[in-house]
Amino acid sequence: MTASSTTQVQRVEILAEAGRRRTFAVISHPDAGKSTLTEALALHAHVISEAGAVHGKAGRRGVTSDWMEMERTRGISITSAALQFAYGDTVINLLDTPGHADFSEDTYRVLSAVDSAVMLLDAAKGLEPQTLKLFDVCRYRGIPVITFINKWDRPGREALELCDELTQRIGLQPMPLTWPVGVAGHLRGVLDVPSGDFIRYQHTAGGATVAPEERLTPQQAAADLGDEWAQAVEEAELLRASGGEFEVARFFDATATPVLFGAAVRNFGVRHLLDLLVELAPRPTPRTDTDGATRALDSPFSAFVFKVQTGMDPAHRDQVAFARVCSGVFERGMVVTNASTGKPFATKYVQQVFGQQRSTLDTAFPGDVIGLVNATALRVGDTLYTGKPPVRFPGLPSFAPAHFAVARPADLGRAKQFRKGVEQLGAEGVVQVLRSDRRGDAAPVLAAVGPMQFEVAAHRMATEFTSPIRLEPLPYHAVRRLADPAQRSIVDAGRRSEVLTRLDGAELALFAEEMDLRILLRAHPGLVLESLVAEGG
Repeated sequence: MTASSTTQVQRVEILAEAGRRRTFAVISHPDAGKSTLTEALALHAHVISEAGAVHGKAGRRGVTSDWMEMERTRGISITSAALQFAYGDTVINLLDTPGHADFSEDTYRVLSAVDSAVMLLDAAKGLEPQTLKLFDVCRYRGIPVITFINKWDRPGREALELCDELTQRIGLQPMPLTWPVGVAGHLRGVLDVPSGDFIRYQHTAGGATVAPEERLTPQQAAADLGDEWAQAVEEAELLRASGGEFEVARFFDATATPVLFGAAVRNFGVRHLLDLLVELAPRPTPRTDTDGATRALDSPFSAFVFKVQTGMDPAHRDQVAFARVCSGVFERGMVVTNASTGKPFATKYVQQVFGQQRSTLDTAFPGDVIGLVNATALRVGDTLYTGKPPVRFPGLPSFAPAHFAVARPADLGRAKQFRKGVEQLGAEGVVQVLRSDRRGDAAPVLAAVGPMQFEVAAHRMATEFTSPIRLEPLPYHAVRRLADPAQRSIVDAGRRSEVLTRLDGAELALFAEEMDLRILLRAHPGLVLESLVAEGG
Protein backbone atom coordinates (compact mmCIF):
# COMPACT_ATOMS: atom_id res chain seq x y z
CA MET A 1 0.00 0.00 0.00
CA THR A 2 1.44 3.36 -0.98
CA ALA A 3 0.68 6.67 0.67
CA SER A 4 -1.28 7.87 -2.35
CA SER A 5 -3.35 4.71 -2.75
CA THR A 6 -5.02 4.65 0.65
CA THR A 7 -8.66 3.88 -0.14
CA GLN A 8 -11.74 4.53 1.96
CA VAL A 9 -11.89 0.82 2.81
CA GLN A 10 -8.28 0.91 4.00
CA ARG A 11 -8.97 4.02 6.07
CA VAL A 12 -11.85 2.25 7.77
CA GLU A 13 -9.53 -0.69 8.51
CA ILE A 14 -6.89 1.62 9.96
CA LEU A 15 -9.39 3.29 12.29
CA ALA A 16 -10.81 -0.07 13.34
CA GLU A 17 -7.38 -1.51 14.08
CA ALA A 18 -6.35 1.63 15.98
CA GLY A 19 -9.47 1.22 18.10
CA ARG A 20 -8.26 -2.24 19.17
CA ARG A 21 -4.96 -0.87 20.49
CA ARG A 22 -4.16 -0.06 24.12
CA THR A 23 -0.68 1.37 24.55
CA PHE A 24 0.41 2.10 28.12
CA ALA A 25 3.41 2.19 30.43
CA VAL A 26 3.88 0.91 33.95
CA ILE A 27 5.46 3.50 36.25
CA SER A 28 6.64 3.12 39.83
CA HIS A 29 9.43 3.56 42.33
CA PRO A 30 12.09 0.81 42.27
CA ASP A 31 11.06 -2.46 43.93
CA ALA A 32 7.32 -1.76 43.75
CA GLY A 33 6.93 -4.81 41.49
CA LYS A 34 6.89 -3.34 37.98
CA SER A 35 8.57 -6.18 36.12
CA THR A 36 6.59 -8.73 38.14
CA LEU A 37 3.34 -7.03 37.14
CA THR A 38 4.43 -6.94 33.50
CA GLU A 39 5.07 -10.68 33.64
CA ALA A 40 1.75 -11.34 35.36
CA LEU A 41 -0.16 -9.38 32.69
CA ALA A 42 1.50 -11.46 29.96
CA LEU A 43 0.64 -14.62 31.89
CA HIS A 44 -3.05 -13.71 32.11
CA ALA A 45 -3.08 -12.97 28.37
CA HIS A 46 -1.72 -16.53 27.82
CA VAL A 47 1.39 -15.17 26.10
CA ILE A 48 3.59 -17.14 28.50
CA SER A 49 2.73 -20.30 30.38
CA GLU A 50 4.55 -19.49 33.59
CA ALA A 51 5.46 -16.21 35.26
CA GLY A 52 9.05 -15.49 36.22
CA ALA A 53 10.50 -13.84 39.28
CA VAL A 54 12.70 -10.75 39.42
CA HIS A 55 14.77 -12.24 42.22
CA GLY A 56 15.28 -15.89 41.34
CA LYS A 57 13.31 -18.41 43.32
CA ALA A 58 13.90 -22.13 43.23
CA GLY A 59 12.17 -23.60 40.21
CA ARG A 60 11.05 -20.23 38.86
CA ARG A 61 12.71 -18.55 35.90
CA GLY A 62 13.58 -14.87 35.50
CA VAL A 63 11.10 -12.37 34.11
CA THR A 64 10.86 -12.02 30.33
CA SER A 65 11.11 -8.23 30.26
CA ASP A 66 14.35 -8.04 32.28
CA TRP A 67 16.81 -9.49 29.75
CA MET A 68 20.05 -7.62 30.48
CA GLU A 69 22.51 -9.45 32.72
CA MET A 70 22.70 -6.53 35.16
CA GLU A 71 18.91 -6.53 35.45
CA ARG A 72 18.79 -10.20 36.35
CA THR A 73 21.59 -10.03 38.90
CA ARG A 74 20.40 -6.84 40.62
CA GLY A 75 16.67 -7.44 40.38
CA ILE A 76 15.90 -4.03 38.85
CA SER A 77 14.80 -2.80 35.44
CA ILE A 78 17.44 -0.78 33.60
CA THR A 79 16.24 -0.90 30.01
CA SER A 80 12.73 -0.20 28.78
CA ALA A 81 11.02 -3.35 27.59
CA ALA A 82 8.36 -3.29 24.87
CA LEU A 83 5.87 -6.14 25.04
CA GLN A 84 3.01 -6.67 22.56
CA PHE A 85 0.35 -9.34 22.90
CA ALA A 86 -3.31 -10.00 22.20
CA TYR A 87 -5.90 -10.18 24.96
CA GLY A 88 -9.20 -11.27 23.47
CA ASP A 89 -9.84 -8.95 20.54
CA THR A 90 -7.56 -6.23 21.95
CA VAL A 91 -3.90 -5.67 21.08
CA ILE A 92 -1.87 -4.69 24.13
CA ASN A 93 1.31 -2.64 23.75
CA LEU A 94 2.90 -2.60 27.19
CA LEU A 95 6.02 -0.56 27.84
CA ASP A 96 7.87 -1.53 31.01
CA THR A 97 10.05 1.37 32.10
CA PRO A 98 13.14 1.66 34.32
CA GLY A 99 12.12 2.48 37.88
CA HIS A 100 15.49 3.66 39.14
CA ALA A 101 15.80 7.46 39.26
CA ASP A 102 19.12 7.32 37.43
CA PHE A 103 17.24 6.22 34.31
CA SER A 104 14.44 8.79 34.47
CA GLU A 105 15.43 10.21 31.08
CA ASP A 106 14.71 6.87 29.42
CA THR A 107 11.39 6.67 31.24
CA TYR A 108 10.44 10.15 30.06
CA ARG A 109 11.01 9.07 26.46
CA VAL A 110 8.82 6.01 26.90
CA LEU A 111 6.00 8.10 28.35
CA SER A 112 5.98 10.11 25.13
CA ALA A 113 4.91 6.93 23.30
CA VAL A 114 1.92 5.86 25.43
CA ASP A 115 -1.74 6.81 25.77
CA SER A 116 -2.14 5.93 29.44
CA ALA A 117 -0.15 4.68 32.43
CA VAL A 118 -0.52 2.21 35.27
CA MET A 119 0.90 3.70 38.48
CA LEU A 120 2.09 0.89 40.70
CA LEU A 121 2.26 1.53 44.47
CA ASP A 122 3.79 -0.61 47.19
CA ALA A 123 1.10 -1.22 49.83
CA ALA A 124 3.63 -0.59 52.59
CA LYS A 125 5.20 2.55 51.11
CA GLY A 126 2.55 4.33 49.06
CA LEU A 127 3.72 7.24 46.94
CA GLU A 128 7.53 7.24 46.78
CA PRO A 129 9.88 9.88 45.31
CA GLN A 130 10.40 8.34 41.87
CA THR A 131 6.69 7.60 41.53
CA LEU A 132 5.97 11.27 42.23
CA LYS A 133 8.45 12.40 39.57
CA LEU A 134 7.00 10.04 36.98
CA PHE A 135 3.45 11.06 37.83
CA ASP A 136 4.47 14.69 37.29
CA VAL A 137 5.53 13.74 33.75
CA CYS A 138 2.17 12.01 33.22
CA ARG A 139 0.36 15.10 34.48
CA TYR A 140 2.45 17.37 32.26
CA ARG A 141 1.59 15.24 29.23
CA GLY A 142 -2.06 14.80 30.27
CA ILE A 143 -1.73 11.00 30.48
CA PRO A 144 -4.62 9.27 32.32
CA VAL A 145 -3.46 7.03 35.16
CA ILE A 146 -4.83 3.78 36.60
CA THR A 147 -3.52 3.01 40.10
CA PHE A 148 -2.70 -0.56 41.15
CA ILE A 149 -1.84 -0.94 44.84
CA ASN A 150 0.47 -3.93 44.90
CA LYS A 151 1.87 -6.35 47.48
CA TRP A 152 -1.35 -6.66 49.49
CA ASP A 153 -0.13 -10.15 50.37
CA ARG A 154 2.44 -8.52 52.67
CA PRO A 155 2.10 -6.29 55.74
CA GLY A 156 1.38 -2.70 54.75
CA ARG A 157 -0.64 0.43 55.40
CA GLU A 158 -4.42 0.81 55.56
CA ALA A 159 -6.28 1.05 52.25
CA LEU A 160 -8.04 4.31 53.21
CA GLU A 161 -4.73 5.89 54.22
CA LEU A 162 -3.17 5.02 50.87
CA CYS A 163 -6.14 6.48 48.99
CA ASP A 164 -6.05 9.65 51.11
CA GLU A 165 -2.40 10.04 50.12
CA LEU A 166 -3.36 10.16 46.44
CA THR A 167 -5.68 13.07 47.13
CA GLN A 168 -3.45 14.97 49.53
CA ARG A 169 -0.08 14.63 47.82
CA ILE A 170 -0.89 14.68 44.10
CA GLY A 171 -4.46 15.95 43.97
CA LEU A 172 -5.76 12.80 42.29
CA GLN A 173 -9.19 11.61 43.42
CA PRO A 174 -9.16 7.83 43.99
CA MET A 175 -12.09 5.93 42.44
CA PRO A 176 -11.84 2.35 43.78
CA LEU A 177 -13.08 -0.42 41.51
CA THR A 178 -11.86 -3.18 43.82
CA TRP A 179 -11.33 -3.01 47.57
CA PRO A 180 -9.26 -5.41 49.71
CA VAL A 181 -11.01 -7.75 52.10
CA GLY A 182 -8.57 -8.36 54.92
CA VAL A 183 -5.71 -6.16 56.06
CA ALA A 184 -2.44 -5.98 54.12
CA GLY A 185 -0.62 -9.26 54.68
CA HIS A 186 -3.87 -11.20 55.11
CA LEU A 187 -5.67 -10.68 51.81
CA ARG A 188 -8.85 -12.74 51.72
CA GLY A 189 -9.88 -11.43 48.31
CA VAL A 190 -11.41 -8.21 46.95
CA LEU A 191 -14.76 -6.51 46.87
CA ASP A 192 -15.74 -5.94 43.24
CA VAL A 193 -17.14 -2.45 43.83
CA PRO A 194 -19.37 -2.13 40.71
CA SER A 195 -21.13 -5.49 41.26
CA GLY A 196 -20.85 -5.73 45.05
CA ASP A 197 -19.58 -9.32 44.75
CA PHE A 198 -16.66 -10.87 46.60
CA ILE A 199 -13.80 -12.37 44.58
CA ARG A 200 -11.64 -14.89 46.37
CA TYR A 201 -8.24 -15.85 44.93
CA GLN A 202 -6.73 -19.29 45.23
CA HIS A 203 -2.99 -19.64 45.77
CA THR A 204 -0.84 -21.41 43.19
CA ALA A 205 2.66 -22.83 43.58
CA GLY A 206 5.00 -19.86 43.81
CA GLY A 207 2.45 -17.68 42.03
CA ALA A 208 3.84 -18.93 38.72
CA THR A 209 0.45 -19.67 37.16
CA VAL A 210 -2.87 -17.82 36.91
CA ALA A 211 -4.63 -17.72 40.26
CA PRO A 212 -8.13 -19.28 40.02
CA GLU A 213 -10.94 -17.00 41.19
CA GLU A 214 -14.17 -17.76 43.05
CA ARG A 215 -17.04 -15.24 42.94
CA LEU A 216 -19.44 -15.02 45.89
CA THR A 217 -22.58 -12.92 46.27
CA PRO A 218 -22.59 -10.18 48.95
CA GLN A 219 -24.82 -12.40 51.11
CA GLN A 220 -22.45 -15.37 50.79
CA ALA A 221 -19.45 -13.15 51.55
CA ALA A 222 -21.12 -11.70 54.64
CA ALA A 223 -21.90 -15.18 55.95
CA ASP A 224 -18.40 -16.47 55.18
CA LEU A 225 -16.25 -13.50 56.20
CA GLY A 226 -18.27 -11.62 58.79
CA ASP A 227 -16.60 -8.48 60.13
CA GLU A 228 -13.85 -8.42 57.47
CA TRP A 229 -16.45 -8.21 54.72
CA ALA A 230 -18.50 -5.61 56.59
CA GLN A 231 -15.42 -3.43 57.09
CA ALA A 232 -14.45 -3.63 53.41
CA VAL A 233 -17.96 -2.66 52.29
CA GLU A 234 -18.07 0.22 54.78
CA GLU A 235 -14.67 1.59 53.72
CA ALA A 236 -15.44 1.39 50.00
CA GLU A 237 -18.78 3.13 50.55
CA LEU A 238 -17.10 5.84 52.66
CA LEU A 239 -14.65 6.63 49.86
CA ARG A 240 -17.39 6.54 47.22
CA ALA A 241 -19.53 8.95 49.24
CA SER A 242 -16.62 11.37 49.63
CA GLY A 243 -16.12 11.88 45.88
CA GLY A 244 -14.74 8.51 44.86
CA GLU A 245 -17.65 7.34 42.74
CA PHE A 246 -16.34 6.18 39.37
CA GLU A 247 -16.68 8.63 36.46
CA VAL A 248 -15.02 7.98 33.11
CA ALA A 249 -14.69 11.70 32.30
CA ARG A 250 -12.59 12.35 35.39
CA PHE A 251 -10.23 9.55 34.42
CA PHE A 252 -9.80 10.91 30.91
CA ASP A 253 -9.10 14.46 32.10
CA ALA A 254 -6.53 13.04 34.54
CA THR A 255 -8.18 14.48 37.69
CA ALA A 256 -9.13 11.09 39.15
CA THR A 257 -7.74 7.58 39.04
CA PRO A 258 -9.42 4.16 39.13
CA VAL A 259 -7.85 2.15 41.98
CA LEU A 260 -7.33 -1.60 42.11
CA PHE A 261 -5.75 -3.73 44.84
CA GLY A 262 -3.79 -6.95 44.40
CA ALA A 263 -0.54 -8.87 44.59
CA ALA A 264 1.24 -9.23 41.26
CA VAL A 265 3.68 -11.85 42.49
CA ARG A 266 0.71 -14.13 43.25
CA ASN A 267 -1.26 -12.94 40.18
CA PHE A 268 -4.02 -11.57 42.44
CA GLY A 269 -6.00 -8.73 40.86
CA VAL A 270 -4.14 -8.85 37.57
CA ARG A 271 -7.13 -9.96 35.51
CA HIS A 272 -9.10 -6.98 36.84
CA LEU A 273 -6.35 -4.67 35.64
CA LEU A 274 -6.24 -6.23 32.17
CA ASP A 275 -10.01 -6.06 31.80
CA LEU A 276 -10.02 -2.44 32.94
CA LEU A 277 -7.35 -1.52 30.42
CA VAL A 278 -9.35 -3.11 27.61
CA GLU A 279 -12.56 -1.39 28.67
CA LEU A 280 -11.28 1.99 29.81
CA ALA A 281 -7.77 2.86 28.60
CA PRO A 282 -7.65 5.49 25.82
CA ARG A 283 -7.39 4.38 22.22
CA PRO A 284 -4.76 6.06 20.00
CA THR A 285 -5.65 9.64 19.04
CA PRO A 286 -4.20 12.00 16.40
CA ARG A 287 -0.77 13.40 17.24
CA THR A 288 0.23 17.05 16.94
CA ASP A 289 3.26 17.87 14.77
CA THR A 290 5.82 20.66 15.18
CA ASP A 291 3.62 23.03 13.15
CA GLY A 292 0.72 22.52 15.56
CA ALA A 293 -1.33 20.48 13.09
CA THR A 294 -2.88 17.15 14.08
CA ARG A 295 -2.18 14.16 11.88
CA ALA A 296 -5.29 12.02 11.51
CA LEU A 297 -4.98 8.33 12.34
CA ASP A 298 -5.96 7.39 8.77
CA SER A 299 -3.35 9.70 7.22
CA PRO A 300 -0.37 8.10 5.46
CA PHE A 301 2.07 6.26 7.71
CA SER A 302 4.00 8.20 10.34
CA ALA A 303 5.86 7.23 13.51
CA PHE A 304 8.43 8.61 15.91
CA VAL A 305 11.47 6.91 17.42
CA PHE A 306 11.44 6.98 21.23
CA LYS A 307 14.20 4.48 22.00
CA VAL A 308 17.28 2.92 20.41
CA GLN A 309 18.76 -0.26 21.87
CA THR A 310 21.81 -2.32 20.96
CA GLY A 311 22.85 -5.74 22.21
CA MET A 312 19.43 -7.35 22.63
CA ASP A 313 20.66 -10.19 20.42
CA PRO A 314 24.23 -10.98 21.57
CA ALA A 315 24.80 -13.20 18.53
CA HIS A 316 24.34 -10.33 16.09
CA ARG A 317 25.06 -7.09 18.03
CA ASP A 318 22.38 -5.39 16.00
CA GLN A 319 20.64 -2.14 16.79
CA VAL A 320 16.88 -1.83 17.24
CA ALA A 321 15.02 1.48 17.03
CA PHE A 322 11.65 1.40 18.78
CA ALA A 323 9.04 3.58 17.06
CA ARG A 324 5.45 4.37 18.00
CA VAL A 325 3.15 4.27 14.98
CA CYS A 326 1.08 7.47 14.93
CA SER A 327 -0.90 7.20 11.70
CA GLY A 328 -1.61 4.96 8.73
CA VAL A 329 -0.56 1.37 8.29
CA PHE A 330 3.02 0.15 8.42
CA GLU A 331 4.04 -2.63 6.06
CA ARG A 332 7.39 -4.36 6.24
CA GLY A 333 9.58 -3.44 3.29
CA MET A 334 8.09 0.00 2.75
CA VAL A 335 10.52 2.88 2.26
CA VAL A 336 9.92 5.78 4.63
CA THR A 337 11.51 9.20 4.98
CA ASN A 338 13.47 10.28 8.05
CA ALA A 339 12.27 13.85 8.69
CA SER A 340 15.50 14.73 10.53
CA THR A 341 17.71 14.04 7.51
CA GLY A 342 15.26 13.99 4.60
CA LYS A 343 16.79 10.65 3.59
CA PRO A 344 14.90 7.45 2.78
CA PHE A 345 14.99 4.52 5.19
CA ALA A 346 14.20 0.98 4.01
CA THR A 347 12.26 -1.13 6.52
CA LYS A 348 13.38 -4.56 5.39
CA TYR A 349 13.95 -5.94 8.88
CA VAL A 350 11.14 -5.17 11.32
CA GLN A 351 10.28 -7.16 14.40
CA GLN A 352 7.71 -7.46 17.10
CA VAL A 353 9.51 -7.54 20.43
CA PHE A 354 8.59 -9.45 23.57
CA GLY A 355 11.44 -8.79 25.98
CA GLN A 356 14.48 -10.32 24.31
CA GLN A 357 12.32 -12.57 22.13
CA ARG A 358 11.52 -11.43 18.60
CA SER A 359 9.32 -12.33 15.68
CA THR A 360 9.06 -10.81 12.22
CA LEU A 361 6.43 -8.10 11.94
CA ASP A 362 4.61 -7.55 8.66
CA THR A 363 2.06 -4.86 9.50
CA ALA A 364 1.37 -2.39 12.30
CA PHE A 365 -1.28 0.21 13.05
CA PRO A 366 -1.56 3.39 15.14
CA GLY A 367 -0.65 2.64 18.74
CA ASP A 368 1.69 -0.22 17.89
CA VAL A 369 5.38 -0.22 18.72
CA ILE A 370 7.65 -1.58 16.00
CA GLY A 371 11.29 -2.63 16.28
CA LEU A 372 13.35 -1.47 13.29
CA VAL A 373 16.47 -3.65 13.07
CA ASN A 374 19.89 -2.47 11.89
CA ALA A 375 18.63 1.08 12.21
CA THR A 376 22.02 2.75 12.61
CA ALA A 377 20.78 5.85 10.78
CA LEU A 378 18.01 6.51 13.33
CA ARG A 379 18.21 8.52 16.53
CA VAL A 380 15.86 9.09 19.43
CA GLY A 381 13.29 11.72 18.45
CA ASP A 382 13.38 11.05 14.69
CA THR A 383 10.10 11.11 12.77
CA LEU A 384 9.45 8.59 9.98
CA TYR A 385 6.73 9.14 7.40
CA THR A 386 5.46 8.42 3.88
CA GLY A 387 3.67 10.65 1.42
CA LYS A 388 3.27 14.39 1.30
CA PRO A 389 3.30 16.88 2.87
CA PRO A 390 6.23 16.03 5.17
CA VAL A 391 5.51 15.64 8.87
CA ARG A 392 7.70 16.03 11.91
CA PHE A 393 6.67 15.39 15.48
CA PRO A 394 8.24 17.32 18.39
CA GLY A 395 11.62 15.95 19.47
CA LEU A 396 12.33 14.58 22.93
CA PRO A 397 14.25 16.77 25.39
CA SER A 398 17.47 15.71 27.07
CA PHE A 399 17.61 15.93 30.85
CA ALA A 400 20.19 18.13 32.53
CA PRO A 401 23.08 15.80 33.46
CA ALA A 402 24.41 15.95 37.01
CA HIS A 403 27.48 13.70 36.74
CA PHE A 404 30.42 13.91 34.34
CA ALA A 405 33.43 11.67 33.68
CA VAL A 406 36.17 11.42 31.06
CA ALA A 407 36.15 8.03 29.35
CA ARG A 408 39.37 6.39 28.13
CA PRO A 409 39.98 2.88 26.74
CA ALA A 410 41.66 0.59 29.25
CA ASP A 411 43.43 -1.04 26.29
CA LEU A 412 44.70 1.40 23.66
CA GLY A 413 44.70 -1.45 21.17
CA ARG A 414 40.91 -1.47 21.35
CA ALA A 415 40.56 2.18 20.28
CA LYS A 416 38.34 1.36 17.30
CA GLN A 417 35.91 -0.66 19.44
CA PHE A 418 36.05 2.12 22.04
CA ARG A 419 34.97 4.80 19.55
CA LYS A 420 32.20 2.63 18.14
CA GLY A 421 30.87 1.72 21.58
CA VAL A 422 30.84 5.28 22.91
CA GLU A 423 29.09 6.53 19.78
CA GLN A 424 26.48 3.79 20.11
CA LEU A 425 25.80 4.46 23.79
CA GLY A 426 25.34 8.12 22.96
CA ALA A 427 22.92 7.33 20.13
CA GLU A 428 20.86 5.13 22.45
CA GLY A 429 20.78 7.74 25.19
CA VAL A 430 22.42 5.43 27.74
CA VAL A 431 24.64 8.41 28.52
CA GLN A 432 25.11 11.78 26.90
CA VAL A 433 28.41 12.02 25.03
CA LEU A 434 30.25 15.35 25.07
CA ARG A 435 33.35 16.40 23.14
CA SER A 436 35.92 19.00 24.17
CA ASP A 437 38.76 20.72 22.34
CA ARG A 438 40.80 20.42 25.52
CA ARG A 439 40.81 16.60 25.51
CA GLY A 440 40.20 15.72 21.87
CA ASP A 441 38.08 12.96 20.37
CA ALA A 442 40.13 10.22 22.03
CA ALA A 443 38.83 11.17 25.48
CA PRO A 444 35.10 11.95 25.30
CA VAL A 445 33.19 13.09 28.38
CA LEU A 446 30.23 11.00 29.45
CA ALA A 447 27.37 12.84 31.17
CA ALA A 448 24.59 11.21 33.17
CA VAL A 449 21.52 12.06 35.20
CA GLY A 450 22.51 9.41 37.76
CA PRO A 451 25.75 7.52 38.48
CA MET A 452 24.26 4.09 37.71
CA GLN A 453 24.21 5.13 34.06
CA PHE A 454 28.02 5.06 34.20
CA GLU A 455 27.89 1.52 35.57
CA VAL A 456 25.67 0.40 32.71
CA ALA A 457 27.89 2.16 30.16
CA ALA A 458 31.06 0.56 31.55
CA HIS A 459 29.41 -2.88 31.71
CA ARG A 460 28.21 -2.68 28.12
CA MET A 461 31.51 -1.32 26.82
CA ALA A 462 33.30 -4.31 28.35
CA THR A 463 30.78 -7.03 27.42
CA GLU A 464 29.28 -5.86 24.11
CA PHE A 465 32.08 -3.84 22.57
CA THR A 466 35.02 -5.72 24.17
CA SER A 467 36.62 -2.43 25.15
CA PRO A 468 36.79 -1.95 28.94
CA ILE A 469 36.97 1.71 29.92
CA ARG A 470 38.41 3.85 32.68
CA LEU A 471 36.25 6.71 33.97
CA GLU A 472 37.78 9.82 35.51
CA PRO A 473 35.17 11.93 37.33
CA LEU A 474 35.04 15.65 36.58
CA PRO A 475 34.25 18.15 39.36
CA TYR A 476 31.21 19.73 37.70
CA HIS A 477 27.82 20.05 39.37
CA ALA A 478 26.02 22.81 37.43
CA VAL A 479 25.19 22.82 33.72
CA ARG A 480 23.52 25.27 31.34
CA ARG A 481 23.09 25.50 27.58
CA LEU A 482 25.25 28.13 25.89
CA ALA A 483 22.85 30.18 23.73
CA ASP A 484 25.49 31.97 21.63
CA PRO A 485 28.51 29.92 20.45
CA ALA A 486 30.46 33.17 20.07
CA GLN A 487 30.47 33.45 23.88
CA ARG A 488 32.21 30.11 24.36
CA SER A 489 35.55 31.73 25.16
CA ILE A 490 34.03 33.52 28.17
CA VAL A 491 33.08 30.24 29.83
CA ASP A 492 36.28 28.45 28.81
CA ALA A 493 38.33 31.24 30.39
CA GLY A 494 36.71 30.63 33.76
CA ARG A 495 38.81 29.02 36.46
CA ARG A 496 36.26 26.27 37.17
CA SER A 497 34.18 26.07 34.01
CA GLU A 498 34.33 24.91 30.40
CA VAL A 499 32.11 24.34 27.37
CA LEU A 500 31.58 20.86 25.92
CA THR A 501 29.70 19.98 22.72
CA ARG A 502 27.07 17.25 22.85
CA LEU A 503 26.64 14.85 19.93
CA ASP A 504 23.42 16.62 18.91
CA GLY A 505 25.36 19.88 18.54
CA ALA A 506 24.20 21.53 21.78
CA GLU A 507 26.96 23.41 23.61
CA LEU A 508 26.82 22.84 27.36
CA ALA A 509 28.50 25.15 29.84
CA LEU A 510 29.74 23.19 32.88
CA PHE A 511 30.55 24.78 36.25
CA ALA A 512 32.04 23.31 39.40
CA GLU A 513 29.28 24.90 41.51
CA GLU A 514 26.27 27.16 41.09
CA MET A 515 28.33 29.88 42.76
CA ASP A 516 30.88 29.78 39.91
CA LEU A 517 28.02 30.21 37.47
CA ARG A 518 26.67 33.25 39.33
CA ILE A 519 30.12 34.84 39.60
CA LEU A 520 30.67 34.52 35.85
CA LEU A 521 27.25 36.00 35.07
CA ARG A 522 27.96 38.99 37.32
CA ALA A 523 31.28 39.56 35.56
CA HIS A 524 29.68 39.18 32.10
CA PRO A 525 26.06 40.42 32.21
CA GLY A 526 25.65 39.81 28.48
CA LEU A 527 26.41 36.09 28.78
CA VAL A 528 23.31 34.09 27.84
CA LEU A 529 22.95 30.71 29.52
CA GLU A 530 19.74 28.66 29.35
CA SER A 531 18.42 26.00 31.70
CA LEU A 532 18.08 22.61 30.07
CA VAL A 533 14.59 21.27 29.44
CA ALA A 534 13.28 18.53 31.73
CA GLU A 535 15.75 18.92 34.55
CA GLY A 536 16.87 15.63 36.02
CA GLY A 537 18.11 15.04 39.52
